[in-house]
Amino acid sequence: MALRYRITKRTNSIQEKQEQFIMQAVNTGTIDIDVLSKAISDSCSLHTVDVKAVLMALGIKLEEYLTAGKIVDLLDVGKFKMGFQCKAEDDASLLSPKRSIKKFHINYQPSLKLKHRLKAGITTFKEGSRSV
Repeated sequence: MALRYRITKRTNSIQEKQEQFIMQAVNTGTIDIDVLSKAISDSCSLHTVDVKAVLMALGIKLEEYLTAGKIVDLLDVGKFKMGFQCKAEDDASLLSPKRSIKKFHINYQPSLKLKHRLKAGITTFKEGSRSV
């Protein structure tokens, strides 16, 4: 499999608004829980319904543990943890969760196996070309 990309023109607002070109990864669709459950079921002895139930429970437990401040380590998948953006203040007494936290997000750290795969490189091809 190869990752598709396109070349996109961008304006650099830092360097006198010069036009520059970048390569941008292009997604090729979305895989939903039904497709994922079937694919996993086809490669093991579990029924699709069982796999789907586990994936749904994973989503519920992931939310539960992340909001409790836990790091969730999924081995070959990687680690997930909760984070947030906060407005800085000159005096610590001015900080409060309600006023200072702008938004919450999930931090993802890929596993070492996945990091090595990324470091080794992924085959790519230009959008619209026939060769992969």
